[in-house]
Amino acid sequence: MTWRIVGGVPDFASPAALAARLASVGYLADEGLAMAGFLALRLHRPIFLEGDAGVGKTAFAAALAEAAGVELIRLQCYEGLDAAQALYDWDFPRQVLHLRAVEAAAHGSVSAAELEADLYDRRFLLARPLLQAVERAPCVLLVDEIDRADDEFEAYLLELLADAAVSVPELGRIVAEVPPVVVVTSNRTREVHDALKRRCLYHWVAHPTPEREAVYRRARRPGVGARLAARVAAATARLRALDLVKPPGVAEAIDWAAALGALGLSEPGTDTLGVVLKVREDIELVKDSDVLA
Repeated sequence: MTWRIVGGVPDFASPAALAARLASVGYLADEGLAMAGFLALRLHRPIFLEGDAGVGKTAFAAALAEAAGVELIRLQCYEGLDAAQALYDWDFPRQVLHLRAVEAAAHGSVSAAELEADLYDRRFLLARPLLQAVERAPCVLLVDEIDRADDEFEAYLLELLADAAVSVPELGRIVAEVPPVVVVTSNRTREVHDALKRRCLYHWVAHPTPEREAVYRRARRPGVGARLAARVAAATARLRALDLVKPPGVAEAIDWAAALGALGLSEPGTDTLGVVLKVREDIELVKDSDVLA
């Protein structure tokens, strides 16, 4: 065994040991990503993964949780996301029921101040992903596509990223017994503030080389032969070299190979472009070119 348990989370002996463990759960990390993941675990630092859509950033967090044998907690970011969806909220219906029950039973023996304080007890708090990660650690917290959220939302993350803690005004500061492993991803649709990046280790996740993508495709789709996997990987690389609106990611390329295998085809062609490309203009551009000739 190339890792030991420290604080409930595996402590891998080396980046290569982490890469091997990730490969055992179906994720092939290159040396740079394995190094970033290793340092994130060893130094208890969040990791900020940036790259084009579809290169495997989200899948890395899921594989890391599986490799470590811990829970994955995911926060999907979107425009307008706030603390009520990301951190916590109060269970208002239960608070009202409690208030009525106490009033009916107490007959005035409970002061208004006591009753109000009782309403903000922990049992009425609804934990959202950020608070869940603090309370359930060890775990992997995935903050997915932070660039989709508003700039102001990043401020909610700073305390968690720096101190593995969150603050609830009515209850105070809640600190994780074991820091969660935090993976923040961005497709770079906007620049993320330096204050957030400074708290994280950074890694740019690039599209895999055709050779590595062929190996990855065969690992994910064992029924795809080596020759077809290599041809699809090469064709996908040529597509990415074009000026496409949405270049294909790893997942689309895997689906393309599976579709060609299901059809009994040995060569990628324009008839199956709808599997790998999702924009009409991109399909037309490829058909007008000779990249699949």
